[in-house]
Amino acid sequence: MKKRSGITVSLCMIVKNGEKVLARCLDSVRDLMDEIIVVDTGSNDGTKKIAARYTDKIYDFKWTGDFAAARNFSFSKAGCDYIYAADADEVLEGENRERFRALKETLLPEVEIVQMYYGNQLSHGTVYNYDRELRPKLFKRLRGFQWIEPVHETVRLLPVVFDSDIEITHLPQENHASRDLAIFAGLVKGGSALSERLAGMYARELFISGSPGELQEAEEYFTAVADGDETSPEQMKEAVCLVVKAARSRGDFLKMYRYAMKDVASDGVSEVCFELGEYYFGQGEYQEALIWFYNAAFETQSILDIRCCRELPVGRLAECYEKMGLWEQAGEYRRKLAYGNLPEIADA
Repeated sequence: MKKRSGITVSLCMIVKNGEKVLARCLDSVRDLMDEIIVVDTGSNDGTKKIAARYTDKIYDFKWTGDFAAARNFSFSKAGCDYIYAADADEVLEGENRERFRALKETLLPEVEIVQMYYGNQLSHGTVYNYDRELRPKLFKRLRGFQWIEPVHETVRLLPVVFDSDIEITHLPQENHASRDLAIFAGLVKGGSALSERLAGMYARELFISGSPGELQEAEEYFTAVADGDETSPEQMKEAVCLVVKAARSRGDFLKMYRYAMKDVASDGVSEVCFELGEYYFGQGEYQEALIWFYNAAFETQSILDIRCCRELPVGRLAECYEKMGLWEQAGEYRRKLAYGNLPEIADA
């Protein structure tokens, strides 16, 4: 491809069975890229045939269950100034394409990572608890080490990061939770120590998309995290949410209540309040359920699943009042649902 002024960019993708979305993604960025690299991790559909319409730099990588290893392999094939990491279910649209084009012409050479907004996160039950977040997407391929500080000088270790206003639209065709949860379960079963970040991702994906069986399979792990002496307060809350939900799903209400109180005794979160509301709703104790659903919706914040402080408890409040024959109060909450009069979703 012809080299432009400004920086050059290698697009690096890892793909598998992406024939339904790959062309859509590449059509949206092909004219912005100076090089396109596609790494296939075992497709048995037309993915590689589609990729060949856009590039001859197509590589096979034997899948090992490690996304980082596949990403590193794709990056190793890049030859431009910067690397743009994209998934096949992403699209760069409209003014965001022009923002990317302008970024290529104006990016300062000292910038090593550019973050871009990743949008449309909540529409397909993804692992994220917000609809829009900044993510690192563009990476300087070669990093030069620099000395800093006028005295007691040291080498700058942290990268120079620029937060752009470019927004990428995430348009997945399906939910990948079962794939991800199987990887998480394998890591835990194999004795791998999950970082706090990865444990939080595991908790969020389980809470949002996990089946009762997957919840119960992970319950022992998250119980140990909740009880750990070195567990941070936020990680403890995430783990408690999972333990409470798993215990309720298998009918161990004593354990459910005991771990719920670990959270409520501090600064409660919406997920635990919602689970307690679900317990009392299932017992037909609607007056008690009202208290917990109200707290979930209006008195606490969510930590894993934003729906637990929005439409889920508001809907249950309406149902509780209907069960009690209090139609006026039920109508109030039905209207909140109908008109979207719910707490705002914040960016991350």
